[in-house]
Amino acid sequence: MILADTSVWIEFLKGGLGSGVKEDTMFQVVTCAPVIQEVFQGLRSVPQSRLFEERLLALPCLSDPLPLRIFMEAAEIYRQGRRKGFTIRSSMDCLIAAIAIHN
Repeated sequence: MILADTSVWIEFLKGGLGSGVKEDTMFQVVTCAPVIQEVFQGLRSVPQSRLFEERLLALPCLSDPLPLRIFMEAAEIYRQGRRKGFTIRSSMDCLIAAIAIHN
């Protein structure tokens, strides 16, 4: 199972994942609500976007709905990163990481 992060979908929409993606990979790809939110926030309204939206929403969605413990794990990931000197740009990235770890 592959939880594709927002950056993967951005690259895909730019056409940058062409030859490196094997056909059977798409059958293993899953998503989660935070990734869907981030992708849809930046999605331009073009005719192809409707088809992409439908296909993205058709993927299995992990941790739906998200239990409170996932948010607590995300907060801990954020705190651990700061303690180790890492600057985490987005708490949403920690939430996505917590979902990936949980699943």
